[in-house]
Amino acid sequence: MGRPTEVRVRVPASSANLGPGFDSLGLALGLYDDVEVCATAEPGVHVEVEGEGAAQVPCDETHLVVRAMRTAWALFGDEPAGLRMRCRNAIPHSRGLGSSAAAAVAGAVAACVLSGRDPKLEQEALLQVTAGMEGHADNAAASLLGGFVVAWEQVQVVPGGRRGAETPDCGNTSARFHAVRLDVHAGIAPVALVAGVESSTKTTRGLLPELVPLPDAAFTGSRTALSVLAFTQRPELLMAATEDRLHQGYRRPAYPESADLVDALRARGVPAAISGAGPTVLALTSAGTLPEELDTTGFTALPLPVDTLGAQVEIG
Repeated sequence: MGRPTEVRVRVPASSANLGPGFDSLGLALGLYDDVEVCATAEPGVHVEVEGEGAAQVPCDETHLVVRAMRTAWALFGDEPAGLRMRCRNAIPHSRGLGSSAAAAVAGAVAACVLSGRDPKLEQEALLQVTAGMEGHADNAAASLLGGFVVAWEQVQVVPGGRRGAETPDCGNTSARFHAVRLDVHAGIAPVALVAGVESSTKTTRGLLPELVPLPDAAFTGSRTALSVLAFTQRPELLMAATEDRLHQGYRRPAYPESADLVDALRARGVPAAISGAGPTVLALTSAGTLPEELDTTGFTALPLPVDTLGAQVEIG
């Protein structure tokens, strides 16, 4: 493909972990950020932001989408002299719906297109860029690929027995991050219960212990494996498949109301888990509705379809 000067990228939100799949399972959701980028001959970066985060995010070169573009151009080359960018954000920030991963994917995909490359053919490289910025691939892979993803990290061993660098070498064809996309069973209708307060991933990760008891690790491993079957073929197994003993209990002090809501949903027969680092709760219903008697004070219920396409591009 040639080198266009304008591109629009639509990127879905995502829910990670899905209960037991810490840093490994992700689900793309039908809530989108739209980013329009125009390459200019004049140096400089001009950024406009509408919607979620408009009053908080920077409107200069430090904007996450711009940083992702620069990271991708370090791999693809052909960086333009200047940029004009408009972001229309619908994904809530710092709520556990993958807003930072969506921004990274939007920027990397835009840079790929503006470099004259086909993002469908560069998915492996795009995953390295975006997951490398995130530090894990679950959200980034879901936003990039759509559907249900299983993601993992392949540690590279360099000569001398040393571990590979923390930042992946994007020019190396032996990818550090990997992901497999699977189709979600049609009988799963997610509802995101978006909390009215924000949460910091750094804070919630800080609550996790260095070691967990072996029975808890074995329990969570079995549920992670079961999740792959439940999300793709056997949704009646979701209640068991979304059980977790690895992270949600330790993080409860950071979002007690969210944890209580998860408990209330599960007590009423609705499989539910904390979405990513929280405080949003993801309910996995069969019809997109919640129990009538459920108290959702402090949360906004958003029935969201599973996104099946991932990042989409429109060249203009």
